[in-house]
Amino acid sequence: MTGRAWGVLFVLCGAIFLEGVDVAMLNVALPSIRADLGLSTGTLQWVMSAYVLGYGGFMLLGGRAADLFGRRRMFLSWLTVFLLFSGLGGLATEGWMLITARFVTGVAAAFMTPAGLSIITTSFPEGPQRNKALLVYSGTAAGGFSIGLVVGGLLASADWRWVFFAPVILSSVILVAGTALIPRSASPDRDGQGMDVAGAVSVTAAILLLVLAVERAGHGAAGVTALTAGAGLLLFLVFALIERKAASPLVRVGILRRGNLVRANLAGLLFAAGFFGFQFVVVLYLQELRGWSTLETSFAMIVIGVDAILSPTLTPKLVDRFGNARVILGGLLLAVLSYALMLPLGLDWTYPMMFPSLIILGLAFSLAYGPLTIVATDGVEESEQGVAGGLLYTSFQFGAALGLSSATAVLTAATDGTSDQALLDGHRAALLVPPAAAALAALITAFGLRGTSRTVAGSAAAATGTAPEPAGSGR
Repeated sequence: MTGRAWGVLFVLCGAIFLEGVDVAMLNVALPSIRADLGLSTGTLQWVMSAYVLGYGGFMLLGGRAADLFGRRRMFLSWLTVFLLFSGLGGLATEGWMLITARFVTGVAAAFMTPAGLSIITTSFPEGPQRNKALLVYSGTAAGGFSIGLVVGGLLASADWRWVFFAPVILSSVILVAGTALIPRSASPDRDGQGMDVAGAVSVTAAILLLVLAVERAGHGAAGVTALTAGAGLLLFLVFALIERKAASPLVRVGILRRGNLVRANLAGLLFAAGFFGFQFVVVLYLQELRGWSTLETSFAMIVIGVDAILSPTLTPKLVDRFGNARVILGGLLLAVLSYALMLPLGLDWTYPMMFPSLIILGLAFSLAYGPLTIVATDGVEESEQGVAGGLLYTSFQFGAALGLSSATAVLTAATDGTSDQALLDGHRAALLVPPAAAALAALITAFGLRGTSRTVAGSAAAATGTAPEPAGSGR
């Protein structure tokens, strides 16, 4: 790669690093925010879910906007919005103010992230160079998460508001570097093409209602919960009808006929659901049931960040040898094992007892995340790379929202009393959600491997772009 290409990759990795830092810092600061603002568990979950909903709900529109209005323009413009509303979140004095700021920050990320990913996928030729760039990109995202855990603990120990102010500084640096390094390109041809705002609004509302239904399942009236879920499903149907008739659909139906792309998105959704539900429950267990400080929790969870090292080093070698699908499957099975090891959680567990689960989860993340990104964008036309990236990140964020909501609902429903044992029972029940999600993701990925006829050598050739991929390869 040229020096300019490395510079562009550096900027885009900085942006995804920013997103990982932002989410991770908030994770460990949640108990401090709850204590200062007096938030309930449900409201606290919405501080996380508001960002996820804005991110996942508008991601498809963001991907489409990048394809239509220019990737550089969308990336830099929405990075500025991200910067502003991250700072406003630090000024919140009420729960609703923080939730609103997080939602808008999520919307900004929804436009910024697929633009950044599509800059990579259109700047590097499909094959080894693009795979290397994407694995470095995913490893940087993981590094942001792990470093954010520690930095978030340090900042929250002083004042949780710094968790929102710190990204403003990093965003400013990335904005200046991006303006200088990301090359301008010719404006895309938009003749006869428009923005599918109706589709974006309907799918965002559908996601919101479904997550709300799951969150209320453990403590709300059954009838209201059912109506909420039904309304969400109805809006998904409306979205599908809009896409079939729209002159410029948010998602072209043809792109969904790619079996590998669909499987990658479904597996990504379920993997994110398990991962975010797991970390939410574990953080609450460590800080509220065990009394660990935010800093102690940060250092306990940082071991998951081993994927920042493994993603650009170990994962490419495994992909070259076994192919993307097999590496993804291995990562998902390791995630199931990781979550299962935490199920016997006790009130007297020491950190060495938790360590195997956390380190295996870091390995699982390194094997699954990067290859999922490769598969979800592989073979897609350049004009639809933004949409392909938007689909994948929508799946990740929708999964994260459902995982958080499901874990919260189970935790609330299974907690019968205020004693330590009653609280522990609730945490144990909630920890059943992550392995179930990961196991289903593994099943979907394994289904894609059925009928595979290529040899290990053929898998390596397809993964490195040196041979065409046969139909039904399950890559």
